Amino acid sequence: MAFLSGRLYGTAQSMDLILETSQSRYDTLNRYYDGAQHLKQLGLAIPPELKRFTVIVNWPRVVADSRVDRLDMKGFRVGDDERLAEAAWQLWQRFGMVEDQSSYLDFELFGRSFKVVSKDDDGGVEIRSVSPEDIITLRSPVTGDVYIAYQRIRDEYDMTVRRIVWTRKRTIYMDAAWRVENEVANDIGIVPVVPAFRNWRTREPAYMPWPRLQGVSCISDVIDLTDSCARDLTNAQLAQETHAVPQRGVLGATKGDFVDENGTRLPAWEAYFGRVWALHNANAKTFEFSSAQMTNFTAMVDMYARLCAGSSGLPPNYFGLAADDAASADAIRSREAKLVKSIERDQRALGAQAKETARIAIAMMMGVETAKRFDQCEALWHDPGTPTVAQRADAVMKLYSVQDPAGRPLLPREMAWEELGWSPDKIKRATSLLRREEEESLAAYLKPEVPDAGNDGGSGDATSGGDAGAASAKPQQ
Repeated sequence: MAFLSGRLYGTAQSMDLILETSQSRYDTLNRYYDGAQHLKQLGLAIPPELKRFTVIVNWPRVVADSRVDRLDMKGFRVGDDERLAEAAWQLWQRFGMVEDQSSYLDFELFGRSFKVVSKDDDGGVEIRSVSPEDIITLRSPVTGDVYIAYQRIRDEYDMTVRRIVWTRKRTIYMDAAWRVENEVANDIGIVPVVPAFRNWRTREPAYMPWPRLQGVSCISDVIDLTDSCARDLTNAQLAQETHAVPQRGVLGATKGDFVDENGTRLPAWEAYFGRVWALHNANAKTFEFSSAQMTNFTAMVDMYARLCAGSSGLPPNYFGLAADDAASADAIRSREAKLVKSIERDQRALGAQAKETARIAIAMMMGVETAKRFDQCEALWHDPGTPTVAQRADAVMKLYSVQDPAGRPLLPREMAWEELGWSPDKIKRATSLLRREEEESLAAYLKPEVPDAGNDGGSGDATSGGDAGAASAKPQQ
């Protein structure tokens, strides 16, 4: 088996080193998302026996999931070419990109996501999402285009078992020891790996430690606040066990007063929490301190929650805070304005990734000339301001009910169906059903009524009509 050429081998190794060095950063973000951050990260000097009092509030998951829940793609538009748009959308659906929320979660949590387009064993095309923990790309500083990509494939023990390198001319498959196993020519001249970065910057800040990765995690602003809230809740747990229960004391008692009926000495906690204290000394005195108030802890938690709401753009009620104003439609839209605008920016970044991914897939299937039509392509998204079906339907109905001066709906019927997220097949079926209903209604309207026959058996006077057919046909209304 051969190895990579010297220069390409050095570049691939440096990219592998970047992935290895970045793993600790990804692990930290994963731990905060899962609510499994270590106690030492909180800066608390708590003995091991008190670790059970630790409380972790999982606000990072609230922030990430709330954003991912509003990212729903509904199709492509390629100029006026409906056939090409439908072909791209069918590809997107075939490989589970519609229901695959993992890449959106990677985008929000890690600040980056990756799509890979490749040919399968039958010569067809497949699209897959790859974790940013295992793939990286390099861009040309002049054109900004990706000129090389590297992926490591790991097993369940996190051991690298295979490696892949993509260039503009070829795709190289290697084993864990960098020995080349297979090499496939790249006919389209484009690296088939498409990254997307959240809050892309023209240059990474110089103060950032190496490696400087593009993309900003959506939970980066709430990590420190989450730690502070965890510290406050942990202190509240400890205070609840010691200060929230009224302290009791006794003067003039002896050890013999705290025994059971058999004369065995009672444990300290059992004696302390006993409801009745019977003492031999008649002059003994008991007293009780007032219990501590826990409002200072709740006030701090509320403050941290409001700070998280402000930095993340989520409404305060997402963090368990009751709103000061009434939950009217205008109030809800006002609270979610910053969140919705931020999601729309994410949709542009992810939409550009989806468009480029579809362009590469179409180029592999239909040729580069056909893929050039994707210069007019755009990814279509559901409105992040109406994330549920009921909200979306209500918004579409309001638009459809608005009429122009000629009495026509401002929003065409088929466009309203598109806004509802109906697939092209469902729209065709709805159009066919409506056409059939209209034809049946028109046929019933034009169908003539059968005149009632006379009762004389046709023996009436033919000239005057006699009694035959006395009941004349009624015109159709």
